[in-house]
Order: sequence, then C-alpha cells, then structure tokens
Amino acid sequence: MKSLLLNADMGESFGPWVMGLDHEVMPHVDLANVACGFHASDPDVIRMTVRLARKHGVTVGAHPAYPDMVGFGRRSLACSPEEIENLVLYQVGALAGLCRAEGVSIGYIKPHGALYNDMMRDPEILAAVMRALVAYDADLPLMVMATRDPSEARKLADEQGVTLWFEAFADRAYDGEGRLISRRELGAVHHDTEVIVDQARRIARGEPLVASDGSELVLAADTLCVHGDNAESIAAIKAIRAALSEAGEAG
Repeated sequence: MKSLLLNADMGESFGPWVMGLDHEVMPHVDLANVACGFHASDPDVIRMTVRLARKHGVTVGAHPAYPDMVGFGRRSLACSPEEIENLVLYQVGALAGLCRAEGVSIGYIKPHGALYNDMMRDPEILAAVMRALVAYDADLPLMVMATRDPSEARKLADEQGVTLWFEAFADRAYDGEGRLISRRELGAVHHDTEVIVDQARRIARGEPLVASDGSELVLAADTLCVHGDNAESIAAIKAIRAALSEAGEAG
C-alpha cells in the first residue's frame, strides 16, 4: 500500500460565519489547503489557520481560487491566462505574508474549486497556474487531479520544470476519464463512512474504483483529499487515517 498524504481544505470561515471543523480536522491530516481570501476566508481566519497548522506540524498549502466569494469559487469565470497567473500570485503572496508572521513557509499550491477543475480541462489555464507558481517559487509542488491519463499535465509540468503532486478523493465519485462528477449530480459525494474508507484503501493500494460509466479506474495518487465539515466526515477522516496507518504497519 502506498503511503498517501492526507490533505484538507482549511480556513474557509469568514468573520463570524464558520465553515468546517478545522480544529478537529487538523490533528489528523498532513497538508492544510488554506483559503487565500478570494473564495473564502479573511486575514484573521487565515492567520489563525496557519497558527493551527504550525501547532500540529501540518504543512500549509496555498488554496487560490477565482474571485467569487458568493459562489464559493465553484463557478468558472472568464479570466484570461494572464489574469489567472496574476490572481494566483496575488493570493499566494497574501498567504505568504501571514505565514511569515507565524514562522511558517508555504509548502505547495493547490487551486480551489472551478479553477482546479478548469486547469485540468484547459492547458492554457494550467500553464498560467504553473507560471504563477514558478514566478513565486519554482521548487513548490503543484497539486493536480489524478486522472485516468495524466500525460498532458506531466508534459506541461516537465516543460515548465514544475513538480506535480497527484490528488485523489476518498469521498467523491468519478467519471470514466477519472474526473470528478459534478456536485450537482446525484451520488457525486459519498456520505457513508464505510464507502469512503474503502475508496481510500483502494486508491492507496492501486486497486480499481468503479467509474460512473461502469469501467474500472485506477488512480495513481500522492495525496488523498478529505473533507471535514460535519461529525460524520470527521469520523471518516479518523477511520481513513487509522486504516492507512494499520496497512502501513502491516506492510
């Protein structure tokens, strides 16, 4: 079984409005994807999240998005590649300032929501995100979706000298190409803890999942995304961590 890093989206609260259970999730993950203010969060929440990650020894990653707080960054915007490059740099820079204040460095970049999905469909958008990363720190890994055929992303990364971390999801359904089923579709998100843990085990073992078209899908992943916004998902995260730890000890 492959050792997978667990990552989770963090710092998505805003002022008095609380989203997620960051204090309960943080002790169980390796990587914290910290919202940078365009789809969620504010300076106070960002700094508090960075401080929490430091306390638990969790690596902080920048989680930039389209400027769409009302839509939580889940709506595609008609931004040019240059605009995307700059908005990613802007958000990474904001997070970097608050990280520096806490004695923490950004460890990777993972775009959020529609930007994340769009860059996997459009090479121009992916190239723009990569240019922003290289302009900030070429040594940082870029987290991208693990799909059935990641060759195009690998080729572009090789051209720009970018390291990729491939990400899979324990609680999401996949289509035949290995892309996430839209949240608008029934069954796109798994809620049963046993189903979520089983999918995590399969990904870690390199065993096939069943895609929405009935085909077998093997995802070569470096990191596994987990979501923690309710008591059930917290239980699933703990179960995934225990299952992967037990398998690693057995191996």
